[in-house]
Amino acid sequence: MPLTILLGVVAVAAVYVIYAYNNFVKLVQRSKEAWADIDVQLKRRYDLIPNLIETVKGYAAHERETFEAVTEARTNATATHIDASDITPEQIAAMAGAESALSGALSRLLAVAENYPDLKANTNFLELQRELSDTENKIQAARRFYNTNVRDLNIALQSFPSNVIGNMFSFAAMDFFELEEGSEQREPVKVDF
Repeated sequence: MPLTILLGVVAVAAVYVIYAYNNFVKLVQRSKEAWADIDVQLKRRYDLIPNLIETVKGYAAHERETFEAVTEARTNATATHIDASDITPEQIAAMAGAESALSGALSRLLAVAENYPDLKANTNFLELQRELSDTENKIQAARRFYNTNVRDLNIALQSFPSNVIGNMFSFAAMDFFELEEGSEQREPVKVDF
């Protein structure tokens, strides 16, 4: 009888360890998938920016400094790539900084566009504006999805008894993807004229 109870307790513990381990694997994979979603939306944004610059350039050729700032910010942001299978806190911080700079530069570009009524009525500009606005919304949604998955993983890593299993198998907490503190751009780029 005591042996049966002991075997039952060991079996329940083994089942819990397997369940907790598989749950951590699921949470890590969901976080990586969520990061990949952010990456896709950021690439879409990067692809739209040159078209937007070219459209505005035709109307505001004397705004060279603004165009150069946007181009430089885009170059820095595209150079900051994070592999979803190996996300580090330093990479997330670098990406957040690059994205904050790009958002600020885009805001300045769109502010320049406000001074040109013909540009605001241009069909290409309106379509690019709509696509950029849609992309900014998708980036924000992807960021929320990523942060939700990271939150769930971090909670599981800090909650007892799952934290014991997480530490035993070396699962690590992940960092949230947030804009840098002090960023001039805490909201999505406003592209509504």
